[in-house]
Amino acid sequence: MSHTPSERILIIGFGPVAASLIEGLLPGVSAGQIELTVLGAEPQPAYNRVLLAEVAVGSTRTEHLMLSDLNRLRDAGVRVLCGYTATRVDRARRKVHLATGEPLSYDRLIFATGARAMIPSLHGVNFDPHTEPDLPEGVLALRTLEDALSLQKVLARNGRVLILGGGILGLEAALAMAAAGHTPVLIHHGPAPLGRMVDADGGRLLLRQLSEAGVEVHSQVRATGVRLNENGFAALGTETHGEITGDALLISTGVRARTELAAGCGLEVGRGIKTDEYLCADAEHRIFALGDCAEVAGTAPAGLLAPGWAQAGWLANYLLTHRAPRPDRAPEPQSALTPPSPFTASQVLMLKGQGLELTAAGDIDAPLFAEDGRDVMVFADPSRGCYLKLVTRDSVALGFVALGLPRTSAEVVLAFERGAALPEDRSLLLRLDDPGLPEPTAAAADEDTLCRCSGATYGDVAHAVSEGCETVAEVGESCRAGTGCGGCREKIEQMLQRVAIPA
Repeated sequence: MSHTPSERILIIGFGPVAASLIEGLLPGVSAGQIELTVLGAEPQPAYNRVLLAEVAVGSTRTEHLMLSDLNRLRDAGVRVLCGYTATRVDRARRKVHLATGEPLSYDRLIFATGARAMIPSLHGVNFDPHTEPDLPEGVLALRTLEDALSLQKVLARNGRVLILGGGILGLEAALAMAAAGHTPVLIHHGPAPLGRMVDADGGRLLLRQLSEAGVEVHSQVRATGVRLNENGFAALGTETHGEITGDALLISTGVRARTELAAGCGLEVGRGIKTDEYLCADAEHRIFALGDCAEVAGTAPAGLLAPGWAQAGWLANYLLTHRAPRPDRAPEPQSALTPPSPFTASQVLMLKGQGLELTAAGDIDAPLFAEDGRDVMVFADPSRGCYLKLVTRDSVALGFVALGLPRTSAEVVLAFERGAALPEDRSLLLRLDDPGLPEPTAAAADEDTLCRCSGATYGDVAHAVSEGCETVAEVGESCRAGTGCGGCREKIEQMLQRVAIPA
């Protein structure tokens, strides 16, 4: 009787998306169908990078970040190599060479290499976009657990931390530090943070609210370099504000997909490793890419967990049901495959902390009296920290930004994601945030997104609860809701409580 040999699948990268793919492939490993090897550059297995700022400020322990159990995976038959770096892919011989010298053979190769921090051109800092940054002592990117633990040491001695970058990650880090009693210094080049998502008036209110939250903000700064002393970072040099002193510099100016290894073996790269809609990066259907390193069917990496986890689920099922092509047979034509669902991510940005609540999405670049069919509504109450700009066409939201209006923004988010019409009288939305009114009782639909990190819907969580999940952790194990930033845990707890209340 002939025996079909196991298929050798090699995954380069061991982050959250790779961890999800591994879980999906375990049935094939257990059945002897797959010989799975995972290569991770960091010494730790996969962990949740979303919570690194919480580790740095001491509000979350390191072990709470872990997404994979090494012993469990190894007992299941997965070969896990942590702390190993791939240096070259030989596609002709189907081998991956390591920095330690020995090659690993594969039948199928998966790139899950993620993204690295973009380091701006600063005197005294290595800014080569094609290599891992070699940063001076005290200059961090908060992309790794090592970065978080280094920042934790600075904060433990009440060090002054500068944050360069006015995007969502920089703001979240600043608010986490402020909540822990520190006074972070946020430095950015625009007139206000989140300049691509917040208009000028909303930006001014955001600046005031950041200051009230305990964040020192320097706007319209042009940074030029860093000054170091015998202990490491000492100051950020600027053209506009002189030297800004500090004990550490956290760089948060965006990320770039890790594509060098793929480019080196002849794969096409752009904003990521270019793949078709099936995540395939080569003509032989042997090499795939997913997550933050992949440009899928012309779509740039989203930088979010939900699309990566969706990709991992589809690819695991594909690899379990479609073996690698044989030398004597052409690859299966794409037309014979069932295409995956589009890997989409929520466009909604949410920022919450220290009394600050901001929600934004879509395009708000429209004047108050637009003449192109767009309608614009603006409401401002600076004394209460409230602001809303809403751009619609035929009563459907095209974009919005809301500060200090949690109920209003929740209603607008639901309508925006559904493409549903808003009330003709937009002022009715503002009444939702009247402190004298009870909490709205309208329930979200099953298909509405509850967890924006994982993409889990209200229906997914309701199903998990109906299947017997009694805690947020158990719901997370069932459908991943609540396993990202934690912003949805309160809603999950409310759903659990409603079930727990006896009839």
